[in-house]
Amino acid sequence: MTFNRRTFLGTAGVAAAGTLAAPMVQAAGHGKPRVVVIGGGAGGATAARYVAKDSKGEIDVTLIEPTRTYYTCFFSNLYIGGFRDLSSIGHTYGGLASDYGINVVHDWATGVDRDAKTVALAGGGKVPYDRLIISPGIDFVDGAVPGWDLSAQGKMPHAYKAGTQSELLKRQLMAMPQGGTYVMVAPPNPYRCPPGPYERISMVAHYLKNNNPTAKILIADPKPKFSKQALFEEGWEKHYGGMIERIGPDFGGENVSVNAADMTVDIDGEVVKADVCNVIPAQKAGAICDAAALTEGNWAPVSGHTMQSRLDENIHILGDATNQGDMPKSGYSANSQAKVAAMAVRGALTGSKVFPAKFSNTCWSLIETNDGIKVGASYKATDEKIAKVDGFISQTGEDADLRQRTYEESVGWYAGITADMFG
Repeated sequence: MTFNRRTFLGTAGVAAAGTLAAPMVQAAGHGKPRVVVIGGGAGGATAARYVAKDSKGEIDVTLIEPTRTYYTCFFSNLYIGGFRDLSSIGHTYGGLASDYGINVVHDWATGVDRDAKTVALAGGGKVPYDRLIISPGIDFVDGAVPGWDLSAQGKMPHAYKAGTQSELLKRQLMAMPQGGTYVMVAPPNPYRCPPGPYERISMVAHYLKNNNPTAKILIADPKPKFSKQALFEEGWEKHYGGMIERIGPDFGGENVSVNAADMTVDIDGEVVKADVCNVIPAQKAGAICDAAALTEGNWAPVSGHTMQSRLDENIHILGDATNQGDMPKSGYSANSQAKVAAMAVRGALTGSKVFPAKFSNTCWSLIETNDGIKVGASYKATDEKIAKVDGFISQTGEDADLRQRTYEESVGWYAGITADMFG
């Protein structure tokens, strides 16, 4: 399928216009059902838009998101590689307010009182809800990489939350000395965007090949294998022969510590001096899920039928934060899950029809100019989990025309999903 804005959006109708409301919803005398959405990314922005659009004014929707410009993690690697500029992955919320009447509150959600059904804001306010949708993305597991914590992200960026971290990593890449060493500490499963670290390696290699061709890239990886591995390794050999070395767990890739002050990485006792060190730690559900006591282990368990929390039926949780079954943690997954949650919320609050949940996902990656690859699947909800139905993946040895079409398809998808998120 060729993806573009029209095919991704389908036959979505035009919603009634609205304006940006004051950053507080009053409980007293409120006649309409109230839906609050925490997190304005691929899950949260989509859910807010679909609840508002399809309820046609029957539901009051508040979106809580601290940033005024949201930078997508998907396609941020292409910014690092020089294929996009930063502004092209930045999106604002004015359209959700003006076109769909969503009350956009730029503040941090710091807690959830599940008994009182209110969300606490860093600014001191409380926002009441009848249904709450949480799509907070990821946070990092403390101590996952010895020697690294958030205080070290200024020297050893993760760039796994896009925006300033992406800018920092790109500046460091551009400042590397000729013949220098770029080290990535890759994350253990599960984590956001399974092919993401390896697309990033490809984009770093693309930049270095053209600007610093004697530089080296080293990956310390705790996983025995990774998404699209054969495709990436074929592409690395074809385009960047000799530049990239990966050390997996059999050779010490899971026994890694770092020293940000010295810019060194210790891999199973061997100390490597890094000119750039990209540390992507183990991940967990965004902090608000822990604050609301909605997690078991590192993730929030949900029902695939409705994306409802298995710990609170009045809360739906989306995207990277969830333990939902077979779907990968990706922007496409979050967008797909958001539509299921929005339908379930409307059904619960207005009695509208709810159809059986179905999901889809595709993850595209760029290896080199016009050399795009993809993996994806369709899914259905069972009582136990979101279960994979069927899937597809690019093949090694594909011709250049097919790879170019795959990349162009990803560009069309990006335009489509961001229109679906922000209107």
